[in-house]
Amino acid sequence: MNKQHHRYRWVVFVAVLFTYLLMASQRTAPGLITDQLMRDFGVTASTIGLLTSIQFFVYTSLQIPMGVLADRFGPNFFLIIGAILTGLGTILYSLGTHEFILFFSRILTGVGDATIWVNMVLILAQWFQKKEFVRLIGFAGMTGSLGFLLATVPFATLIFLFGWRISFFSTGLLLCVCGVLLYFVLVKNTKRIFSAKAIVEPEVVQREKTSVLLRRIFLNRQAWALFFCHFGVVGGYVGFISSWAVPYGINMYEMTRSEASQLIMVGLIGALIGAPLTSWLAGWLETIKRPYIVVHIAVLLSWFSFLLYKGQPSIFWLIVLFFIIGFGYGASALTFAAVRQTFPITESGIVSGFANTGGFLSAALLPIIFGYVLDYFQSNSGYLGDGYYYGFIIPVVFSAIGLMGVLLLKEKFVRTGN
Repeated sequence: MNKQHHRYRWVVFVAVLFTYLLMASQRTAPGLITDQLMRDFGVTASTIGLLTSIQFFVYTSLQIPMGVLADRFGPNFFLIIGAILTGLGTILYSLGTHEFILFFSRILTGVGDATIWVNMVLILAQWFQKKEFVRLIGFAGMTGSLGFLLATVPFATLIFLFGWRISFFSTGLLLCVCGVLLYFVLVKNTKRIFSAKAIVEPEVVQREKTSVLLRRIFLNRQAWALFFCHFGVVGGYVGFISSWAVPYGINMYEMTRSEASQLIMVGLIGALIGAPLTSWLAGWLETIKRPYIVVHIAVLLSWFSFLLYKGQPSIFWLIVLFFIIGFGYGASALTFAAVRQTFPITESGIVSGFANTGGFLSAALLPIIFGYVLDYFQSNSGYLGDGYYYGFIIPVVFSAIGLMGVLLLKEKFVRTGN
């Protein structure tokens, strides 16, 4: 019996997703202690902003290299090392006594975090058949959203009860334990359960040079379609909802910080529903493209609605729009279902990394451009309403690019030399 029919694949599924849950929580958890860090370390808000973004930039810059390495040497080793590095970075963060230690620890955490998604996709692709994979990738996407949710009230409660240092230290320790657990699940037990013959990957094929492979991927229409697909739905959610949603609620609706933060919760609920529902629907319809087109159109219309309402829709429509945008982010897991469907397993790592770079590039660009637009209108007119109105043009353009990407997507198996 091979991997894709053995019951042990569900042990792999649970172990990998639990590790992803914890790692995803550490992307946003430091935002809970911003005030405490500024007070304890005597640093400015701009320093905190750089500290927050540095992990994000490290993550984005390593996606393509990680895809190349995963394809060359297999995903198991990198996922194990990534979990341990994220754990060590989190532990170091909890023990930090100087801002430079905090920066180094977040870089270390970013390197570890950069390993998770690409390698997780490859591991699931190895253990599950294509049709099964399409359905399960949605649950993987939902796990990331659950990680963000874990970094809100649950982790804030832990910090309140035990202090931020103990909370981060214990989470880091648990992540290191996850790394050890993954070694037993992915390597040791797998060798014991399956014969050596079954473990050896059937890739005795001669591999081409990395430079040649990269050139083929960068010239491939399907790879760029996936890049733009992810670019269109991830940037709006991560870039705006995670950065500007709270200030938007406070400035435009006179909400309290607590009330405005509930907008993020609405987006998270949408993401939690969108990931498994769209992947199940794609599996049931036996097509990825059609439901993904509907998702991209819905996200584009949602962002365009902010322009129709002059940047300030009613509270009811605001909640609906944030839910749809979050739903679209959850559905972005379909990007990697399309990678699995249309590229050979030997190239899935680099293509997944390439597509993921598109999503997080938009997430990096949107907050910066949006911030410049707000600063421009605040300095010229002193009214932020105009800034938000014109700022919403950015996610409209980004989501239009995403729609263009999904329309270019081909569902039949393609060779990367196309």
